[in-house]
Amino acid sequence: MKYSADEIIEVVRMLSEEDLDIRSVTLSMNTLTLISDDVNKTLEKFNSLNPILEKFSYSVDKVSEKYGIKIVTKRVAVSPVQYFLEVLAESDGIKIGEKLEELAEKNGIDYISGYSAFADRGFTKGSLSVINTLAEVMNSTRRLTGMINAASTFSGLNSDAIKKFVDQIFSMKPEASSRVSILSNVPPDSPFVPSAHHGIGMPDMMINVAVSGPGVIENAIKRSSPSSLEELHDVIKRSAFKISRLGELIGKAVSKEIGVPFGSVDLSLAPSPKVGDSVAGIIEAMGIEKIGGHGSLSALAILMDAIKKGGSMATSHVGGLSSAFIPVSEDSIMAERALEGYVDFFTLLALSSVCNSGIDMVGVSKKQGKDKVIGLIMDVLSLGITLNKILGVRVIPVDSEPGTVIDLGGLLGKVVVMRLKDVSVERFTSLNGFIPNTIKRLEAG
Repeated sequence: MKYSADEIIEVVRMLSEEDLDIRSVTLSMNTLTLISDDVNKTLEKFNSLNPILEKFSYSVDKVSEKYGIKIVTKRVAVSPVQYFLEVLAESDGIKIGEKLEELAEKNGIDYISGYSAFADRGFTKGSLSVINTLAEVMNSTRRLTGMINAASTFSGLNSDAIKKFVDQIFSMKPEASSRVSILSNVPPDSPFVPSAHHGIGMPDMMINVAVSGPGVIENAIKRSSPSSLEELHDVIKRSAFKISRLGELIGKAVSKEIGVPFGSVDLSLAPSPKVGDSVAGIIEAMGIEKIGGHGSLSALAILMDAIKKGGSMATSHVGGLSSAFIPVSEDSIMAERALEGYVDFFTLLALSSVCNSGIDMVGVSKKQGKDKVIGLIMDVLSLGITLNKILGVRVIPVDSEPGTVIDLGGLLGKVVVMRLKDVSVERFTSLNGFIPNTIKRLEAG
């Protein structure tokens, strides 16, 4: 494929002026061969990962330097710790979590993900052990992340898993709760944390890539000043193609360097707290004065469709969530609109119907109680199983009042504590068991 001079100049501008980067290169690894019914043997086996982790870290830096492309984070996804704890004591999960933290720190890995469990229909010994140790493990680590898949279109929604999860995050430090999420229909190949884990059906190792680039699309819209919705869609689609093409280039280069298969590119646009790197900024560039106003959902739907069409043309290796993220604290304009009152929880829930963000990186006040948070999570995951979508919740429980801001720093940004509806839901959320799978399940046969 030949590129014109204008196209080359455009890509240079994207990299130098519009914050185009690779959000993450993630090495996904099968670690089930390390399972033993003796925790000391398991911990010793984990040491065998050091050579490949060291090589991965070195290779990412080498590829970044070779192409002059900024790679923001290096991440590793391992098999869910649930499977280890099926044959080990619950307390051994803490030792495994600390070992994973040690491996990440030793090899320059920013995040290591997989302190995770599947409990969409019920609990096993292993999944219950993961949930029961989440707070202790996350409070004692900084690079470890994990998730609970508590709902799926095939199985339904496990309300008991949600309640146990909420109990755990209410015992976490704010930074620790930013490293766990609860989801419906989690994909097996996500490069993003905390949902990343090495899923069933994947090869022993593979490289998955997450791209960024909201600023690229926002600036493309502003430069082109489209006069119709079709033109607007086309501008976004063309930009998404270039962003995804870059992701595939870097992913395949790292794969070749370390000798493992290339997995997929997650087409999701990932914002950051930096000015000019906002998904909400794209919506406002499309003509919505402030995100949250009427028309925001339609604008986001156009953005989603154009990203997926442009991205899927750029690469045949599509995976992860492949949508747009609107994490409130990690998107400076979203955080601002939440403080101004234009974005509330129902706004986020509505936007989730056309993207895969769910309720992400939002503060909740512990003073408003656990039941409202349980109800909020049930809302999001029910939407996920009804629409057969990947949706998740990552909330930060704090002691502060609604309307305050907690600065977590770095990519995590400033967490806005948003007000939950002051309506009692305890009679509903106190009901035990699971919500049966929906009629959508029958579409699969």
